[in-house]
Amino acid sequence: MRSLVYYVAVSLDGRIAGPGGEYDFYPVDEEYSRQMNEEWGDGLPTGLHEALGITPPLTKWDTVVMGTTTYRLGTDMGVTDPYSHLRTIVYSRSLAAADFPAVEVVAEDPVEHMRALKQQDGGDIWLCGGGKLAATLAPEVDKLALKIYPVTAGDGIPLFAGGFAPQQWKLVAQRVFDIGVILAQYERA
Repeated sequence: MRSLVYYVAVSLDGRIAGPGGEYDFYPVDEEYSRQMNEEWGDGLPTGLHEALGITPPLTKWDTVVMGTTTYRLGTDMGVTDPYSHLRTIVYSRSLAAADFPAVEVVAEDPVEHMRALKQQDGGDIWLCGGGKLAATLAPEVDKLALKIYPVTAGDGIPLFAGGFAPQQWKLVAQRVFDIGVILAQYERA
């Protein structure tokens, strides 16, 4: 069965983005970017593959899912298929599927849809964001891959933007980068 992997950047205080969806406060440097692009290049928008002149191995997942707000970050810049190298599913009750033919717009219950999706043949599924969708899909998340940045945001979109719902995780891998970012990978305990 396929796994749902929540791979996301997060601040020390648990924010995946600022109050307006901004994420440019995360520190990066050339060496960190190079290493992440080589190992986790599946998670880069297709346009960045082309702009950086890289062809990363596409081995982490073959499908990406996101909510309306996360998807709108791209469409607001004219990008309607940010991850054309992956099957892209947008959970939305407000977007009309006919207006966004490059992606699959799913209006049905995300949990039920995800359960069916995980039963299909294919690679793992990347939960790209946002925090509300992550909270909705939390019972279906099998793995966390958190890029924990050495910065506090103070406010913004939480990692799981839902009610109190404790879940136990087991650390299975970690890597510390010179700039202070920790890539922590977890599986359900």
